[in-house]
Amino acid sequence: MIDDLYSAKVLALAANLPRLGRLAEPDGSAERVSKLCGSRVTVDVMLDGDRVADFAQDVKACALGQASASVLGSHVIGASVHELESARDQFRAMLKLGGSPPDGRFSDLAMLAPVKDYPARHASTLLAFEAVCEAVRRAMARTSPAGAA
Repeated sequence: MIDDLYSAKVLALAANLPRLGRLAEPDGSAERVSKLCGSRVTVDVMLDGDRVADFAQDVKACALGQASASVLGSHVIGASVHELESARDQFRAMLKLGGSPPDGRFSDLAMLAPVKDYPARHASTLLAFEAVCEAVRRAMARTSPAGAA
């Protein structure tokens, strides 16, 4: 039911996006766009080792994309690369396969479980997590000794 999809909690998250903007000199950046609806998320990250030290996001997305970006922005500082990739993979499995929601710091994504019944909404809902994983990958490549060569 559409009321489950756009619950008061989801709409409250969408209305309160943390860490909006862009970083002046990020270690890595990435943009993801949903071809179906045109939602767009751009993220910048600064790393300290394998953990996110700073983060900013520019979100032009539907309420579902904004809600997932809100969860990301609220909990991303201090997250390791492994935590981010695991959350992205669990989130994708929750939406596409009916799997369990992400655990740990990104467990609030459980409130987006009703999106699984709306495949056309999956791409926009996943944008922020796909973008942050790509940005972190780029940052790691740039800051690692092998990537600097």
